[in-house]
Amino acid sequence: QVQVVESGGGLVQPGGSLRLSCRASGSIFNIDGMGWYRQVPGKQRDLVATITRAGTTNYADSVKGRFTISKDIANTMWYLQMNSLKPEDTAVYYCHARQWEVDYWGQGTQVTVSS
Repeated sequence: QVQVVESGGGLVQPGGSLRLSCRASGSIFNIDGMGWYRQVPGKQRDLVATITRAGTTNYADSVKGRFTISKDIANTMWYLQMNSLKPEDTAVYYCHARQWEVDYWGQGTQVTVSS
């Protein structure tokens, strides 16, 4: 079992920046995929960014060039640096880990972009 916990959400003005962090604990060996997803009320949870153990990244088109996903070498911490934030980035952001084809989710952290 893997537990993942997010931190770093909050309120930011349009054009501002936030950095989200995710910490994995428990049976953390062989986590082979890490990422961030987001969800607004009444809509499905959407991919924001993912990173593999090898460091290969993938981004939603809506965040390319503004968000950067990174991780530590032990694959126990990963981050989402969000720059040039827009009101449409407002959502609950969820940390995600995948291990042996099993998905693990954090409880989510609210990001609100508003003036």
